[in-house]
Formats: sequence, structure tokens, C-alpha cells
Amino acid sequence: MEENLRNLIEVWIYALISLSYCYFISSKISKGVLRLLSILPMCIMFLLLPLLLSCVHFCAISALFLSWLANFRLILFAFDQGPFCPLPPKLSRFICFACLPIKIRQTPSPDAIKNLRCNNEPMPKWVLAVKFLALGVLLHVYEYRDGLPRFVVLALYCLHLYLEVELVLVFVGAVVSTLLGCDIEPVFNEPYLATSLQDFWSRRWNLMVSAVLRSTVHIPVQRFFKHLLHPDGATFAGVMASFFVSGVMHELIFFYMIRQPPTWEVTCFFVLHGAATATEIAVKRTHWWRPPHRAVSGLAALTFVSLTGVWLFLPQILRNNVHERAIGECLSVIDFAKRKLFTSP
Repeated sequence: MEENLRNLIEVWIYALISLSYCYFISSKISKGVLRLLSILPMCIMFLLLPLLLSCVHFCAISALFLSWLANFRLILFAFDQGPFCPLPPKLSRFICFACLPIKIRQTPSPDAIKNLRCNNEPMPKWVLAVKFLALGVLLHVYEYRDGLPRFVVLALYCLHLYLEVELVLVFVGAVVSTLLGCDIEPVFNEPYLATSLQDFWSRRWNLMVSAVLRSTVHIPVQRFFKHLLHPDGATFAGVMASFFVSGVMHELIFFYMIRQPPTWEVTCFFVLHGAATATEIAVKRTHWWRPPHRAVSGLAALTFVSLTGVWLFLPQILRNNVHERAIGECLSVIDFAKRKLFTSP
């Protein structure tokens, strides 16, 4: 534990120095290609830093924050876009906006409220408590997983993955909100209540990543193809490009955790979901489309996500025992906390 913490601190010291350089040096360069060239060495460093970590949790979180979010947002910063226009007045805000999954809460428009398309209300405390309790119960149930049917164990892994990712990001958001003195939009919007694939990916699951992909991939690709294809075709090209890039970035995160060449199963998972989501959007735009009941469409969407996840998303994790390492790390943290709390000085 102590060695992993030292490595994590070292990685983030390098990251803070790199982001300080971007804030004080690169920001003085005119936006465009020259500024982009000035930050490329930092982007390369952010791709290498997770390799210094062996802990699954520290590696995955640092890869998400640095190799993915920071690099994509620094590309936006090179052209004065995203959260860096205007440039934040303080270095601390620049660092938080660059590499953490946060977005300052905005007042939704009347249309958004009317159509229930956005929900930026904070998670109720009782819901948060239930999710913490559910994660604790899962860790206890794992002790008996050898006697459980395989499909039950796979379902537990899927639930564990969701709960842990959401709770970690909620914790990070709460800390940053306190430090910056501002309200932060939630990263997840109860994805289990999704009514379609489009609703799941664009309005409920990991909204910060969706926002970054929309700005850096979807919109540029859509604009590029706007003059070559029908407007709907340009939109579908943007959707497919976003899902493909998401798949590649997930392959990169898996590589950091596994240290094995990618099998591209995860990329196939996201490309499949991109094609399914684009098809869903196209069908909804036809004149004969009649939406089914929310319960029916929601169950179908979640079933599709679960089955394809077991088929394409989980195999790399299971083959390389990443889940066992992650469970072991969670149990080690609990034991470490117990020793610190209950051991007399």
C-alpha cells in the first residue's frame, strides 16, 4: 500500500508540473498549431505516466484522468475551446478543469426541464448510502463466489464495476466542489433508468467523457462530413467516430492495467454500440416510428448493454484476473483502514 501511494504521488507531481507549464507557458502562445505543438510533449508524458503504476485502481483512474481527459482537453485548450475559454483565472481551476471529470453546474434551459432531457441535481444522500452499502455487500459476497452460478458472478462483476466507477467519481467531484467552492454536475445520471441506448450513452453514463468526445470527436467529424454527406449521414459519422475513439481509449486503459497487447474486443463493443445507437437514431427519425413504453425500451437497452458487455467488454478483464486484483485491492484497503482505526496508538 505504501509503495503504491508513493508511486501515485510521484505520477501526480509530474502531472501537476506539466499542467503548470501549460498554464503559464503554453497559454502565452497564440491559439492554434503552435500552441498545440507546445503541449504535445505533455500529452506524450500523460500517456506514459500510468505505466509507473501497478495498482489496478490507481492505474485505471490516472489513465482516465491524464491519458484521456487531460489529453483531450489540452487539445481543446490549444484552440481556446472547451472549459478554457476564457482561461481560468487560477492555476488550481485550470488543473481541475484539465484532468478531472468535473463540470460546473449550469442552470438548465426551460426546454430541457420540460423534456426531462437533463438532470443535473446532485445524488440524494440516501441513494449514495445505498450504493456504498451495496458495494460493501458485494465485497462480502465475493467470498462465496465459487459456489455461485457463472452468470450470477458475471452480473456481480458488472454491478461492481458500475458502483466503483460512480462512487470514485462522486468522491472526486465532492472534494473538488469543496475546494473550488462551486457546484459540480454529477458524472452519472442513474444509467439503470435509461430508456434507450441513446439515452444511456449521451445523457446518463459517464457524462464528462461524453462531453469531451462530443467536443473533440463528434462535432469536428460531423462538420467535416457535412459537405460530403446528407446531414443525417454526417451525424451518424460523428456518432460512429465517437464510439470508435472511446473503444480505442478503453483499450489503452486496459493495456495499462493488463500490460498485454490489445485484443480489440473492447473496441468491437463500442463500435457495435455506435452502430446500434446510430440505427436507433435513424429509426426514431422515420415518420412511422411509434415509441414503445419506457419500461419495455429501457429493459431492452439495459439487456443489450449487459449481454454485449459480458460478451466483449469483460473477457479481457477475466482472462487476465484483473477482477481478482481489483477485489484484492478493495479488501486490502478495508483491512488497512481497520488497522488504522482500531489499533491502539
